[in-house]
This record gives sequence, C-alpha cells and structure tokens, in this order.
Amino acid sequence: DYLDNGNNKMAIQQADKLLKKHKDLHCAKVLKAIGLQRTGKQDEAYALAQEVAALEPTDDNSLQALTILYREMHRPELVTKLYEAAVKKVPNSEEYHSHLFMAYARVGEYKKMQQAGMALYKIVPKNPYYFWSVMSLIMQSISAQDENLSKTMFLPLAERMVEKMVKEDKIEAEAEVELYYMILERLEKYKEALDVVRGKLGEKLTSELQSRENKCMAMYKKLCRWPECNALSRRLLLKNSDDWQFYITYFDSVFQLIDESWTPPPEDEHSLEGEVHYSIEQAVKFIEERITEESKSSRPLRGPYLAKLELIRRLRYRGCNDEYKLGDPEELMFQYFKKFGDKPCCFTDLKVFVDLLPSSQYTKFISQLLEVIPLSATAENEIALPADIKALQQHLCVVQLSRLLGIYHAMDKKQKLTVVRELMLRYRHGLEFGKSCLKTELQFSDYYCLLAVHLLLDLWLEGEETAVWQCLTLLEEGLSHSPSNAQFKLLLIRIYCRLGAFEPVAELYSSLDAKHIQHDTIGYLLTRYAESLGHYAAASQSCNFALRFFHSNQKDTSEYIIQAYKYGAFEKIPEFIAFRNRLNSSLHFAQVRTERMLLDLLLEANISTSLEESIKSMSLSPEEDDIPWKDLRDNRDLTVLFNWDPKDRDISEEHRKLSLEEETMWLRIRSLTLRLVSGLPTLSHTIQPKNSEKTAENGVSSKIDTIRSLLQQLEAAVDSGKKFLEQKIQYPVLGPPPTRMAGFFSNGSCQCQTSLFYLVSDIYELDTNGLEDSAEIQERIGNSFKSLVERLTDLFNKCKGDLIEVRDGTLKTHPNLLENLVFFVETISIALWVSSYCDSVLRPFKSNLQKKKKKKKESSVAMPPVFTHFLDYVTELQTLTSNVIDHIKGLEIILTALKLEELSLKDALLLQEEKKFTKTVQGKVQSSYHHSVQEIGELLKKRLDTIKKLRI
Repeated sequence: DYLDNGNNKMAIQQADKLLKKHKDLHCAKVLKAIGLQRTGKQDEAYALAQEVAALEPTDDNSLQALTILYREMHRPELVTKLYEAAVKKVPNSEEYHSHLFMAYARVGEYKKMQQAGMALYKIVPKNPYYFWSVMSLIMQSISAQDENLSKTMFLPLAERMVEKMVKEDKIEAEAEVELYYMILERLEKYKEALDVVRGKLGEKLTSELQSRENKCMAMYKKLCRWPECNALSRRLLLKNSDDWQFYITYFDSVFQLIDESWTPPPEDEHSLEGEVHYSIEQAVKFIEERITEESKSSRPLRGPYLAKLELIRRLRYRGCNDEYKLGDPEELMFQYFKKFGDKPCCFTDLKVFVDLLPSSQYTKFISQLLEVIPLSATAENEIALPADIKALQQHLCVVQLSRLLGIYHAMDKKQKLTVVRELMLRYRHGLEFGKSCLKTELQFSDYYCLLAVHLLLDLWLEGEETAVWQCLTLLEEGLSHSPSNAQFKLLLIRIYCRLGAFEPVAELYSSLDAKHIQHDTIGYLLTRYAESLGHYAAASQSCNFALRFFHSNQKDTSEYIIQAYKYGAFEKIPEFIAFRNRLNSSLHFAQVRTERMLLDLLLEANISTSLEESIKSMSLSPEEDDIPWKDLRDNRDLTVLFNWDPKDRDISEEHRKLSLEEETMWLRIRSLTLRLVSGLPTLSHTIQPKNSEKTAENGVSSKIDTIRSLLQQLEAAVDSGKKFLEQKIQYPVLGPPPTRMAGFFSNGSCQCQTSLFYLVSDIYELDTNGLEDSAEIQERIGNSFKSLVERLTDLFNKCKGDLIEVRDGTLKTHPNLLENLVFFVETISIALWVSSYCDSVLRPFKSNLQKKKKKKKESSVAMPPVFTHFLDYVTELQTLTSNVIDHIKGLEIILTALKLEELSLKDALLLQEEKKFTKTVQGKVQSSYHHSVQEIGELLKKRLDTIKKLRI
C-alpha cells in the first residue's frame, strides 16, 4: 500500500520489519528493492533484486514484483531470465509460459517467441497460442536483414503452419484469417489471398465495415484485374454513393480499361463481380444517375457532385474532348456552393478543383457566389452583414476562396488595409452568434480574424513594420474570445518567435496541451527558438518534454505489442514496430538530444560540476555517434498552420526537401561540436613520462587522432553548409523556420569555434614534444591566442546595438542581436573549456621549471614564451567578458527604461479595444527581451568566475 501511495520510505521500513522476522521472504526483499529504486538508490535495489533472482523464485508474488522492478529499471531483458528459470522449475504452468512469451515480446526476441508459443500450445492446445508462434515467424521475416531469407524460409514456414490448421478445419477466429491473408500478401501470392477472402474463410471477416470488399479490391489492384475493380467499386457505389475512395477506384479502373481497349466477353459474365463500365459514356451516365439518385435522398450527399468535377478534371488531364457532356465546371461549382456553401467543408471540397477555372474568370466567379448569399446592410453605405450562422459560413467560404484564387494578393497596400478592416468588422459582428459557445468551442467567425492576420503578414513581408504588431494585436484579441483556438496560438507562437520574444511562447505552447506524437510533429516550434533567444531554463524544459516522450515511446510500444498479441490484433504489430522505428530515427529526436547535451554543458560544465564529470554523466564519448544519419525521418508537421495561399505561394515539396537538408547539415555541425567538446577531458594531463612508449598504450594518441578526424569532418560539414546557404533559399513565412546556421557563419562563431579546436591539437603537440625544442609550436599557439581574441571581439561587436528601438512611432526588434549574444556565450564557454585544457598542460611544465630553478639556484631560467602568451590571452578573455557583461547591463537599463505606453500608436485604424491588446503585446515582447538579457548576463557572470580561476 505504501508503494502504491508513493510513500517509499515507509515501504522500505515495513519491508525491513518483515525481514527481521522472516529473513528469507523473497517478496519482502523485492518490495524493499522497489522502494530503494524509487528513492534513487538504484545500485542497492539492483543488488537486492539479483540476490532474489539468483534463488530462481517460483512464487507468483516475487515474480510479479521483480517484473515491476526490472521494468522501472528499464531492464526488460532481466525479466526473460526470471521466467526462463521459473518455466524450467514448473514446466507445465500455462501462466509462466505465457509470461515468458510476453517477456520475449518486450525485448523483440522473435525466434524465442516462436519456440515459447509452440511450447505453450503443446501444454494447452489453444488456437491463440499456435498463432502467436505463427506471428513470431512473420516478425522474424520482417526483421530479417536478408529479404531472400524471409521469402524462402520464414514466410513459407508460417504459411505451412496455417495451412495445416485450415486442412484440419481448426480456424476459429477472424484474427487467424487476417493472419493467413497477411502471410499470403507478403509472399505476393495475391491470387491465393483473393481465394481466401472470397471463400468460406472470408465469411469470418466481419469486425470492420466492408473489410472483405476492401481486401478483395486491394488484391484486384495488385493483380491488375481492372474489370473486377470496376465492377466491385460500381456495386459499392450503388450501395453508398458518398464513399469517395470507391469513386477514385471506379475512375482509375474505367481509364485503365479504356487504355487497354477492353471489351466484355460475348457469352460469359463481364467479371467475377458483375457488370463492368469500360467507356467514358458509361462513366458519365453512371455519375449522372448517382446525382439523380442523390436528389431523392433524405440527406444531401456531396460525393456524386464532387465525382462529376473529378471526372471533368481527369478528362481534361487526358486531353479528351468529352468533358462538355458533364457541363461547365464554373457552373457546377456554383451549384455546389448553393447546395453546400453553409458547411465548413465546402471550401476544402472546392479547393481541389479551383484549377479547373480559367484565371480570367476568378473575379466573376467570386461575384457570382457573393450574389447568392443573403446579406443585409442597415444603412446605405454600410457593409452588408449576415443575419444568421448559415449566411456567415457561406460568406466565409467565399472569402477563403478569394484568398486562394490570389485576389487579395493582387491588391495594393491601401486596398489590403480596407479588407483587413472589413474582415475584422465581420469578425466582431460574428461573435454575436457565438455568445452561448463554451470556452472550449471555437467562435463561428474566427476565420475572419485569421484571414485578416494573413493579409497583414503579407504587408509585413512587403516592408510595412507596423503590420506585424497589428497581427499580434488581432490574434490576442481573437484568443480572448476563443481561448481554445489552436490556430491563433500557433500563429502567435510563430510571430513572437520571428520577433525574438520567447517568453509568451512557452505559455502558449503549454496551453496547446500537445499530446504524445505531437511532441515530435510540432515540438520544433518550441525547441528551435528557446535556446537561440536566450531562454535557457525554458529551453531545458522544452527539451525535457520532448525527450520524455521519445524515451517513454520505447516502453509504451512494447506494451501495445503485448496487447495486440493478447487480443489477436496481429496486423497491428508490424505497424507498432514501424511506428517505434520511425520515432527512434526522428530528426527532431536527434536534434533535441544533441541540443539538450550542449545546453547542459553550457549551463553546468566547469560551473557546478567539472567538464569531465558532466560528460561522464551523459555517457558521451567522442568516438560514438548515435544518430542514424541514413535513416533520419522528418516527422515535422509543416502544414499545421492553416493556409489559404495559392499554390505558387504555398509550401512546396521542394521547400520540405531543402528544409530537411538544412536541418540535417546543422545537426551534423552541432553533433560534431558536441563530440569535439566531449573529447577534451580524454586528452587531459594523464600522460606518462614524455616521449615514452606508454603514450600509445594509454590510448591518448588515438584520442587526439579522433579529435583531428572529427575536426576534418566539422570542416567538411561547415563547407557544405556554406554551399547550401549560397542558394539564398526563402521559405514561405508560415513554412519551415530556417535553422541557426546562417547566423552561426555570418557572425563569426563558426570560425572561432573551429580555431579553438585546432588550438587543442597544437597544445597537445606541445604536451608531447615538451618545451625544449618547440619554439615554432609555441609561436603558433601564441598567434592562435591573438587571433582568437580578435575574432571574439569581432563577434562581440556584432552583438552591439539596441534590441528594441522605436522608429517613427513604431517598435522594431532586432532578434539577430540576441541570437549573436547567445552564440557569443556558447563560443566563450568553449574557449574556457579549451583554456582549462591548456591550463592542465602548462601547469606541470611550470612546476618542473620552478624545481629546476631551485636546484640550479639561478634566478635567470628563461620562461618559455607560451606562458606569457597564455596569461595575456586569459587576461584579455577576462576583460572582454567583463565588457560584454557591462554591455548587457546597459541593455537591461535601456529595456527597463523603454516606456512603451508613450508609443502613441499613430495608426488611426486602431479601435479602443485594439489599443488595449497592443499594449499587452508590446509589454510581452519587452518583458521577454528583458528576461533573455538577464539569463544571458547571469550565465556570463558565472563564466567570468571560471576565467578568474585560470591562473597557471
């Protein structure tokens, strides 16, 4: 009970009391171990658990408790050993055998699962156990590296096992038929699979709607049996003329048959599935009949009308002249709007077909739609407004189509602003219809507000600085009326980040309440900006969110697989495995892992713990690269923000490809930087007497080789990054955010960091060669120190300037200065880690020289120049860092003194309620910049303390 309630200390005490009375009580020991594990005493817990496990317990309580403990330790492989021992001792226990099977499932030991399944079936001949074994064979075939092996050994064996059951008429459940179908499909025996589905066994396929028909259709397609495809989809459409997937198959098959000049056999049936349509005339007639049927239906169906447009599109694509038989697309879309314009889906339905309209007709088409909407104006020159929600939905659909057809894009600044005003007026008027809406419901007129913001974003990109503040104002106003609108929040997140203000973003993101997979698909919105805008604490937190999800995915997926075995949902098992693999090779996962470690080093290494300890606690090693470069998957959802832009302005496949390429290059640079830093402690001063044979044995010489090889890789990665940036790619404003790579190169951080790692190589050389004949190396090191200080000073100069300035009564932020400051802090931190390595090399030299001095009693043993160089360098670093800290203090004072209230927003367009939100928005941006500067300043002060300790 104490463990269940989270009172672990009491649980340990109770277990101890029990053990005093019964010192061999296994279960008490294990429960105590669970208490120890949960209070952070992992080693003690493990020792205690192994003590019990060594006795090979067979009582249920001890086994269950040990299973829980091992699961919490993330050591599922130990559970298999536990039950292997139990099964040996109690060979006829169905329960222990099934626990053993599930333990193997957790660690993916498919061969052993197959054996365990058969062992179970022999003890208790139940069908599910037999098919567990068959499924394990399929899993062996999926995980086999050699495809040939899987098709010649594992799958045929699985097929034979199922056939045996079929012959003996022992197939009982639907899951068993599904499994048979899955095997035949993987063996590409489509004809046999079709026979199974159409035969007696197929009658068991009842749990999903049209499961049998869908499987037949899939096999017909694989076998290119287009007559059957056509007849089956025709038959299904007669049953339900609103099922879109069957329209697609129907059209595909009709055109395939036309291309093959297929004609029906004279005597026989057309096909196994009945009558076949094999000409355009029949298709046109069929669709017209569906529309006539629809008019008699009790509820309006969209399928037949959209099918007509789809057929026109296909005929036009093929260059056929038969489309006239179906009517004019413009007229058809107009009729469709009249019928379904009040449904929110009307826009997305028509969006697919707008390219059927000639561009010269766009304005006429929109006017035609507007004429049929019942809008009423109260006074003569006022805007005509809708009287109910239906009319509002219709008008919204037209506005969205206007944006999609590029009508708004063609306007000049003044016209755009007029439209923004009109849209906001309609938005506020529409709020009246949603007075009874709950907080969790969206307002009917929210899209008006979003569309107005999109127009303002266009103006901002055209150089209108005030427009971006208006965007934020309108979005904050929208959010106050519709607090659950995710689109408002996502757009606010993107715009605040573009302006360099991260503080409001953290709160907005957490209110989105991202669940499970969303940490991978939209997590990039958060992790891309947190650290680069100087919010280190928030960056740590956002990385933790994401990592927690990725790590728990491993454990959770095993549980899903086990449930799938228990309930016979075999076809889901490969899906779960593919899902886990996709997450493990997620680009976002690799980025967050790398950035999290760099961030931890930045915040802690040589501040609260030594660099060596920090690297050890992360189990980092310069030789190891755990990123699956070849299999990286981009799981980001780049279309999460609604968009009504025409195709040429929208995010394209090319943008996605380029963004992935850029993200991968940046990840490679970051990963190599991390590995180079993790290599510093491995070089630290543990070398035996100079020039001895021992160096190679100690492996230190190979360590420097690793560092040098990583440096070459970094140079190559930087070169390809620079080449990539020469393309000057511009993503759409709501497309993927660019990486930090451009800033990293342009502000000089890249050159600084690379030369710091070259310096490491020189210092190592000095360390191995000694001070005597190393004048040339010492001079080289001295020059490196000088040029480093110059480069760091240049980098600092690029951080100077006002972060927020007021120009002509409007605010302008300079997020690039903030990003440069963050890069400066990172670069100075690497400089300090390298300096402490220099320090560890030079200290012993100095003490040796001093000993010599005492022996010879000479006052004039010449000090090698490298000492002076190093001392000058450290002093200059200290001065530079102090200057930056003073600069940051200055920024803080300016930001605090900035009186935003006095910004009388000259924009007469702003209404009174908007002014209130503008004030809030500007306050948030100011506070966020203030927060960033404070966090950067705090960290630099800690780094300054580290510099002061560097005195050889």
